Amino acid sequence: MDFLRPTGWEEALALKAEHPTAVPIAGGTDVMVEINFDHRRPQQLLDLTRIGELRTWETGEESVRLGAAVPYARIIGQLRTELPGLALAARTVGSPQIRNRGTVGGNLGAASPAGDAHPALLAAGAVVEAGSVRGTRMIPVDSFYTGVKRNALAPDELIRAVHIQRADGPQQFSKVGTRNAMVIAVCAFGLALHPRTRTVRTGIGSAAPTPVRAVAAEEFLAAALEEGRCWDTGRPVPPSAARQFAELASGACSPIDDVRGSAAYRRRAVGVMARRTLDWAWHEYRTDGDGVQQCA
Repeated sequence: MDFLRPTGWEEALALKAEHPTAVPIAGGTDVMVEINFDHRRPQQLLDLTRIGELRTWETGEESVRLGAAVPYARIIGQLRTELPGLALAARTVGSPQIRNRGTVGGNLGAASPAGDAHPALLAAGAVVEAGSVRGTRMIPVDSFYTGVKRNALAPDELIRAVHIQRADGPQQFSKVGTRNAMVIAVCAFGLALHPRTRTVRTGIGSAAPTPVRAVAAEEFLAAALEEGRCWDTGRPVPPSAARQFAELASGACSPIDDVRGSAAYRRRAVGVMARRTLDWAWHEYRTDGDGVQQCA
């Protein structure tokens, strides 16, 4: 196995073009496990740890450009205001040691349906910045996942950054696992309320061949909130609307039975998480964070 160590982005792209089967590695929290268990034996590893720009981020007025190798721990500690949904998801990733090494770019590259970052990225409407010697390509996260552990990257492309809209409303994340910590998700759910556009976005993990959105549930809830003048008044979401939202979210799943849980359990759990995250997010929308109602 060859170990390639570029010191800059352009060198990394040149090496990836020369060795398209080279596997990128930054945190190594997925790749090294597969290698250690002999589940994967790539001819080349492309070490990106010397490329400093991948570990930085830029915060603009409307969005955050998050370098592909920014570890989860820094998202939790320094970006929880701008990216609250992703920060909540990051808190559920592995152990503190894994959160200090693991990255959103690695999660995207692995494209596992159970990846913890995916529901939050879908709910926030993220865009993946991919680069190659041919140029830069911007891929909406909705189009990024193409199959089980497959993504839209070309063989010569690397993930450089992820562009994520700064939160303009409450965001929530929920995850079900076989224990409370250091666990692969049985299923997960992300929710983002976007008051400026009066829209809702969701993300579901580990309940379909790829991470997915519950588009019908989003459209239904946005219409119900508008019809009930809930955005303007802050009045509670009607219970019937919350139930229908949960049912539609559950219906967006196409899960399987596996060692972590049954398909029926996953469908049921996604509905429960949809209802709970909506309750949490709407309570936050109605208050200023101290339990004081801010809508008439």
